[in-house]
Amino acid sequence: MQQEYKLGQLEALLFAAGEPLGVPQLAELLGLNRPQTWELLGRLQEDYTNESRGLELREVAEGWQLCTKACHHEAILQLASTQELKLTNASMETLAIIAYRQPVTRAEMEAIRGVKVDGVVNTLLEWELIAEAGRKETAGRPILYKTTKRFLEVFGLKSLKDLPAMPDILAEDAARHPQQLSLLDMEA
Repeated sequence: MQQEYKLGQLEALLFAAGEPLGVPQLAELLGLNRPQTWELLGRLQEDYTNESRGLELREVAEGWQLCTKACHHEAILQLASTQELKLTNASMETLAIIAYRQPVTRAEMEAIRGVKVDGVVNTLLEWELIAEAGRKETAGRPILYKTTKRFLEVFGLKSLKDLPAMPDILAEDAARHPQQLSLLDMEA
């Protein structure tokens, strides 16, 4: 009985949080030790594998989060309103540069894209998809940028290691423009 109640509490916490919760935090909130919390997470994850369930329990951004199942994507799109995060091509290109090259300066992004990125970077900062990562130890000490935990959440990644390999199109484009290839490969 107690374990079923704790399972319900776990589900309620994950639902109410709206963001990933780590095992240490969940254990503390549930009044359990970490192995007990892991066991409950496993049970809950198994419960959500049933086809009749619209949610799944996923490990993202160093925590656990309830997410809608991909097979229900179309239904969710119908619900989506103007509040959804709309990334332009420029935003996606800049975000990709940051994700694969981080930490990276604005000047490095501009050299790769060939255009100014001030507006795009400000938007990505506002949406909390990127954050400042210190300053580069070069002349002028430019600000470095990195992706955030929110970036991982939005793109459903557990960590940056889960990023797909650099798209072939970028590699082909870089081969046509060797000066840009060196910018993609240079050490931070």
